[in-house]
Amino acid sequence: MINAQPAALASAPQAPHVAAFEAWMNGQLRNVEEALETWVPQGAPAGLGEAMRYGVLDGGKRLRPLLVLAACEAVDGSGEAAMRAAVAVELIHAYSLVHDDMPCMDNDVLRRGKPTVHVRFGEAQAMLAGDAMQALAFEVLTPDAGVEPALQARLCALLARSAGHAGMAGGQAIDLASIGRPLDEQCLRDMHRRKTGALLQASVMMGAACGRANAQTVSALSDYGAAIGLAFQVVDDILDVTQESQTLGKTAGKDLHANKPTYVSVLGLEAARRQAIQLRDKAQRALCLAGLAHTATLSLLADMVVDREC
Repeated sequence: MINAQPAALASAPQAPHVAAFEAWMNGQLRNVEEALETWVPQGAPAGLGEAMRYGVLDGGKRLRPLLVLAACEAVDGSGEAAMRAAVAVELIHAYSLVHDDMPCMDNDVLRRGKPTVHVRFGEAQAMLAGDAMQALAFEVLTPDAGVEPALQARLCALLARSAGHAGMAGGQAIDLASIGRPLDEQCLRDMHRRKTGALLQASVMMGAACGRANAQTVSALSDYGAAIGLAFQVVDDILDVTQESQTLGKTAGKDLHANKPTYVSVLGLEAARRQAIQLRDKAQRALCLAGLAHTATLSLLADMVVDREC
């Protein structure tokens, strides 16, 4: 089992002030990178560790870990459990990108501004690296000490459900089956609620699970997570047709060229932009119902999801 102890959580901002939020975010990003550096092995056999670290380290927005940590702080939860949850959810996200980029899936050659893992290490090693990241996520969540067994089980359940057939994997299956086929808005929303939204929502719920929250708070945070999870994908679809590959760090316009349904292709660009703003507003309203004193960080993360340019 993995029992390394990375840096403690930074203090959360107490007011919705952009400078304070940026300081919090930068501190937490350093903590997450340190934890990933600690827990993703260098010494896995036959170059597997190198491929894993290439796919996880030194890149990415780390939005999912930030959501875990912000939600944990909002409910005054356990910092150690939250950092483990933050690392675990990022490992699941990274593994999904490695597999998603492979020739049998989206066949992409660029991710986070560098060649994809299968381009750099070969398809077999990329497949194994993704498999190993997925397993490592659950190893990180189940230390021998420091996190109560009941909380370990809860975190594992939340992460597994969001990554499996009812979540990310199921959404990816729908995505692959929908190439060249028209989808209405409801079907598109269901696909992305699973493929992208489920893991973002689970990030919020895993953070909340690290503290004590009543049923009203849990329900409100779940609604918040669902709204920003869908908003993230809407914005992704917008950026795919409005930004260059160099800005995005991945191949721009690929969904359009692959004849995949997106929010832009189904709704149109301006309607998609309005949808993103509506989802952000829905997330902000959910936070108002959470009954928590310190939700400024979660609020500003919702703004960041919609206002981002890459």
